[in-house]
Amino acid sequence: MQPEHQFDFWLGEWDASWGDDGKGINRVEMILNGKVVQENFTAPDLVGMSVSCYDPERALWCQTWVDNTGSYLDFTGKFEDEKMILVRDALINGQACKQRMVWYNIEPHQFDWNWERSDDDGKTWLVKWKIKYTRK
Repeated sequence: MQPEHQFDFWLGEWDASWGDDGKGINRVEMILNGKVVQENFTAPDLVGMSVSCYDPERALWCQTWVDNTGSYLDFTGKFEDEKMILVRDALINGQACKQRMVWYNIEPHQFDWNWERSDDDGKTWLVKWKIKYTRK
C-alpha cells in the first residue's frame, strides 16, 4: 500500500464508544485533492477536528488536532505492523511525557483506538482512553 493511502481505513462515518456509557461520532474524509485527511469528532463534552497528511520527505504522517477545550496537539508517526501510531512530546503539569494515539485491530467495519501516555520516554505506555469504532 502506498503511504499516502495508509489512513484510508479511517475514511467514513463512525460510531465511537468507550467506558460504560461514552459515545460519540466521527466523520473522516479526504480533502484538498486527496492529500489531507480531515476528522470531525463530536461527543457530548468534546468537539474537535484534526487534519493529517503524509510527508514524503520525512516518510511520516503529520496530524494536528484542535478542539472546543482550546487544545492544540501535533503528532507524527507511521503505519507499521498493522497499526497506525502517532506520537508527540508533551508537558503535563510541567512534567515532560510522551503521548500517542494507536489505531489497531483494523477491519473494514471496525477498529480500536487508544490514547496512551509514557512517563519514561516511550519505554512503557499507559492506556488513558480506549475507543471502539464501528462503521455507521
